[in-house]
Amino acid sequence: MATITAAMVKDLRETTGVGMMDCKNALAANDGDMQASIDWLRAKGLSKAAKKADRVAAEGLIGVLTAGNKGVVVEVNSETDFVARNDQFQGLVKMIAQVALKVGSDVEAIKAHKIGEATVETAITEAIATIGENMTLRRAATLEVSAGVVSSYVHNAVIDGLGKMGIIVALESTGKADELSTLGKQIAMHVAAANPQALDSAGLDPAVVAREKEVMADKYRQQGKPDAMIEKIVENGLKTYYKEVCLLDQAFIHDTGKSVAQAVKEAEGKVGAPIKLAGFVRYALGEGIEKQTSDFAAEVAAASGQK
Repeated sequence: MATITAAMVKDLRETTGVGMMDCKNALAANDGDMQASIDWLRAKGLSKAAKKADRVAAEGLIGVLTAGNKGVVVEVNSETDFVARNDQFQGLVKMIAQVALKVGSDVEAIKAHKIGEATVETAITEAIATIGENMTLRRAATLEVSAGVVSSYVHNAVIDGLGKMGIIVALESTGKADELSTLGKQIAMHVAAANPQALDSAGLDPAVVAREKEVMADKYRQQGKPDAMIEKIVENGLKTYYKEVCLLDQAFIHDTGKSVAQAVKEAEGKVGAPIKLAGFVRYALGEGIEKQTSDFAAEVAAASGQK
């Protein structure tokens, strides 16, 4: 049995682009033979998958899964929208959501979790090799309450629990679970439409609030208003701003005559107990990823040697 050195692993990794542990396993399985190890990785599709890793993956699916008082939302990206309709990819995203519900939102912990003999990371790598596109588990988030429910909503769903946008909402209460679930679904739909930035003003980034105040103050300074008046105007302006970006202060889309906070308070009669809106997560597919654009006609012309 050949001794597998760090230098050998490094050389194989640089040659194939495959991860360190897979390179080490390949060398061990092939008694340190470099070419045999390369072939071994290619046969498993790992080398092929590694070559796709630098491609931008901004499409894919959002997966949502809830179980009573706990819920999870994950984003798994692919290169094209076609993959979202692939049964294997859909199954992969559902499996990842199930793992996340069990192990939590840490992406590395999810990827390291074993399903049978293989890890989630291996399952992703194998899907890349089979389907032929780069894929990444980008992020995950969980919500849990000690008593109550976590409800969900999936926008543009391709199948149950998978779509282009996923929202989970946590309601803390000892009241009726069915009534809580209905309210939670309504609030999740509201979050999808209204895109709040935080639960309340305390949850906003202080730097964002400070910038908003400065923009408002500067506007009225230029109009020559006195500082004392500006302070009051900005204070009122912030209340308006909070109604736009804070979930509890927003006008409820199902009844715009009341705020979300008021809707939650009124629902306590049906639920039979106090309700606390404990949190929400809203994932929209590909948000924040710089997508590559291409001119298909130009690519075809270039491939055929035309200008």
